[in-house]
Amino acid sequence: MSPLLILLIGILIVVGIIVFLRLGAFIALLTAAVVVSLLAPGDWVDKIPRMATAFGNTAGAIGLVIAAATIIGRCLLLSGGADRIVSSTLKLFGQEKGGLALMSSGFILSVPVFFDTVFYLLVPLAQSMYRQTGKNYVRFLVAIAAGAVITHTLVPPTPGPLFMADALNVDMTTMILIGGIIGFPCALIGLGYAYWIDGKIKISPERLTEFLPKAKEEDSPPPSLFASLLPIALPVLLISGVTFGGRFLGEDYSSPFWTIMLELGDKNVAMLLAAVAAIIVYVRQKRPSFDDLSHEIQLSLSSGSVIILITAAGGSFGAMLKTADVGTAVQQLFSAEAASQGLFLMAIGYGLAFLLKIAQGSGTVAMMAASSMIAALIPPGDAMGIHPVYLALSIGFGSLGISWMNDSGFWVFSQMGGLTEWEAIKTWTALLAILSVAGFLMTIGLAIVLPNAF
Repeated sequence: MSPLLILLIGILIVVGIIVFLRLGAFIALLTAAVVVSLLAPGDWVDKIPRMATAFGNTAGAIGLVIAAATIIGRCLLLSGGADRIVSSTLKLFGQEKGGLALMSSGFILSVPVFFDTVFYLLVPLAQSMYRQTGKNYVRFLVAIAAGAVITHTLVPPTPGPLFMADALNVDMTTMILIGGIIGFPCALIGLGYAYWIDGKIKISPERLTEFLPKAKEEDSPPPSLFASLLPIALPVLLISGVTFGGRFLGEDYSSPFWTIMLELGDKNVAMLLAAVAAIIVYVRQKRPSFDDLSHEIQLSLSSGSVIILITAAGGSFGAMLKTADVGTAVQQLFSAEAASQGLFLMAIGYGLAFLLKIAQGSGTVAMMAASSMIAALIPPGDAMGIHPVYLALSIGFGSLGISWMNDSGFWVFSQMGGLTEWEAIKTWTALLAILSVAGFLMTIGLAIVLPNAF
């Protein structure tokens, strides 16, 4: 069977199961992986085992990182560390720059905490600030989304960017740093849109009902800002320390220093140490019983296990596309020179993710599917001419795309924010479309100016 037809069948299975059967991303990606493997060349006896092996390989590559990230995020919320980061940001920028403070808080918190949780955490603050000032509610709401959605899309260890980094062979340090370098200016563009749209939509105080329960009175102060930021900063420092140390200071792998640094800078070790730090902060602040601590960790791992399964299924789907030789078939549609050019692949990746986002709604699934396809197209060696991190970021910005009623994020934003569907389209949908286009253009510009990243 033609590899392009196999690719089309795989995409239709993913979109069809998610959109029409509503069985979820895991079933959709796993089914697509099985079907693609059955249709791809090879002995029948090997077709299911090779799919299962690819599933296990992906789970092994990202499982510990995602599990640790879920623990970090939950402990950050339970210890009061997230609240400390928000309050410190508000104190830094002041009440009059509440939009910038909320955008920055969302940008930081969405690194270890998933978008919907960050939004859940910050929306009451936006509502409280609106009740105090009587203005700028839409600005606050859109500012939160602008900051949180960017790091959720571009910066590991959230599952989408983590999967893209693994699939496209991008080291974590480069993914985090380049994602942040491009992401923050994009978030500022989103903040600019928040200021503009705030004057176009008027929300009366009567419309703001209590969407969330009131916060309980705390019997202990929140942790220090240093302790709150430590679980976020620690893995970044450890992983980047190895990368930049080896690049600029030279590598002597025989020395005890480098042996220790290489061990601590491994992404799995670094994230586990950060998880331990988050647990310690939580225990010191709240003094939970052993049973309570165990219960909270189990809840974290339960939510993380679903994400690991979805990500592993996406990796299996991508591996089977490679087995089907989809890359060669796509390259034959274009000239050999064009098909191997980095900017061309960036455009293809962006377009694929954009279309997949519109079709099935999930940005994470769009990132996984598109990066799996693009990974099959990457030429060997340095023929592409750019660092693969730019492919990952292009796909990430494409996955923002057009978010509408089939995207859970659309409903999280509208229902928790107290907006009508039409107001959500003018705010959330428009915001993500602006971030998508602006971010992709910025990524192209940086790829031209700095093709090798660092």
